[in-house]
Amino acid sequence: MSAIPKKVAERITKNLKKFQPVLSSAKDRDVNESDTVVIVTDMLAELFGYDKYSEITTEYVIRGTYCDLAIKVANEIRFIIEVKAIGLGLKEAHVKQAVDYAANKGVDWAILTNGVTWQIYSIHFGKPISQELVLEINFLEMSHRASADVEALFLLAREGLNKSLLADYHTQLQATNKYIMSAIILSDPVLNKIRREVRRMAPDVKVKNEDIKESLIQDVLKREVVVGEEVDEARKKVKKSFRKKSITTSKPNPKSDIKEVIEQDEGEVKNNVENGP
Repeated sequence: MSAIPKKVAERITKNLKKFQPVLSSAKDRDVNESDTVVIVTDMLAELFGYDKYSEITTEYVIRGTYCDLAIKVANEIRFIIEVKAIGLGLKEAHVKQAVDYAANKGVDWAILTNGVTWQIYSIHFGKPISQELVLEINFLEMSHRASADVEALFLLAREGLNKSLLADYHTQLQATNKYIMSAIILSDPVLNKIRREVRRMAPDVKVKNEDIKESLIQDVLKREVVVGEEVDEARKKVKKSFRKKSITTSKPNPKSDIKEVIEQDEGEVKNNVENGP
């Protein structure tokens, strides 16, 4: 992540300390949704740095109804924000409402909050439209002394928006999520490496990539990372990545490739020659 400018870090830490007792008091009083919207609006301006009069839009109209808030920068809606009363727990129905608002306007990001908890969703415009929880913040559990907490808030700040930090953070999460890791492990290049290591430890053992893959699926990896839509999408990304690498790699030397195969799989090649495939 980019270094946080000193002035921005000071603003975030100062207002984090300011709003924590405000939120705690509002929660104890169980204030209604309208009062929660007022607090959230002040947080967007004072803590996150958005201009209260030109960049924070209240009751933004979407298909004849209103979402509570929207962040509009350079004449473009960047966040749709749905606010619930501070004492109300955030539920799946609330997520769907916020996502639907964002999707109807073609906005990539939706925020669902009750003032204390902030959930930031990335909208995927596929068929069907879906969402991914990218970041969740609980203001009453944060510390102004914790650099990780300040960095998390910086992702949503006006200055972070200029640098597309939230999008970069999301990309990093996608690159290391459990589905991508599983797809990489089950890919042919990695299975080849595992097979070679198995043969190195046990030269007399005949093992195929299919055997290793089956063992990984049945005994090593969880079912949720080997079956499902997310898994299929991850495999497509991994295959695409390997194809790009193959295209950009310089043209191989056939003799060198044959030599490498013989050196790495000498036992298997010898067995095929003697006994047939």
